[in-house]
Parts: sequence; C-alpha cells; structure tokens
Amino acid sequence: MDRGIGNLDALYREVILDHHRHPRNFGAVTNPTGFSEGYNPLCGDRIEISFRESDGKLMTECSFRGEGCSICMASASMMTEEVIGKSLPAVQEIIDGFRALLKGEECPLAVEGDLESLVGVRAFPVRIKCALLPWTTLHNALLAKKETP
Repeated sequence: MDRGIGNLDALYREVILDHHRHPRNFGAVTNPTGFSEGYNPLCGDRIEISFRESDGKLMTECSFRGEGCSICMASASMMTEEVIGKSLPAVQEIIDGFRALLKGEECPLAVEGDLESLVGVRAFPVRIKCALLPWTTLHNALLAKKETP
C-alpha cells in the first residue's frame, strides 16, 4: 500500500470531520433573498439553505441549518465557504461543476482546498446524494429566487 495515499485519505477524513464538528456558516440568514429546504428520504438528511445577495449580483451571505450525516453537513459547510462573495452566475457554475465532478462527469471546475476532500465520496455511490444535497438545495434556492417577481 502506498503510504502517501493512506495519509491523504486520513487527511481528507479529518477535513470532513472538522467541518462536521465545527460547521462554518451554520444558522439562518436574516431576511434572506433566497431560501430552500432539502430532504433525502433514503438516509434522513434534512437541510435548509438561505442566502442574501447585494444588488442582485453578489452572494454576500449563505448559511445552512439541518441535521444529517457527517458528509452532508461537511459538504454544506464547505459549500457556503466556497460561494460567499461570488457572483450568482459564478455560484451556479460552481454548483454545476461540483455536481458533475461527484457524478464522475467532466468538470471544468478546479476543485481545491477543503472541497477536494469530498471527491473521494465518488467511491461510495450511496453517499453521493449526501454530499450533493446541500448543493441541490442551493440550486433550488437560486431557481426559486428567479421565479419570485
């Protein structure tokens, strides 16, 4: 066994556990401009995503609440860190790229930092939905915002 790969897997597990134990941006945004709820009936993960934008261009806040497995909660924590400060079109590109990456499709997104630790979830197909639930819920929040006059 390659010790480098084993050490890398251990590091990725630690990153996921850190985000699960100490989630970033956990809570609800006050007076959000976007909101959605997500639920995975197969495992019971539940999540709410709320965000606020400024001038219809920039995501200034993004938070989540919910309960679920460590992968789902860590993914939500990492996602909020990734999208805050980005333009809404860039947020959608990040969502699309991350979803493609976890589904094993070609991904134009450069996955770096903590998000890189979630790539290993692809080896466990039943857990992919856990990692994607926050991203799908944010996507739905963006769609709901566009539908609101």
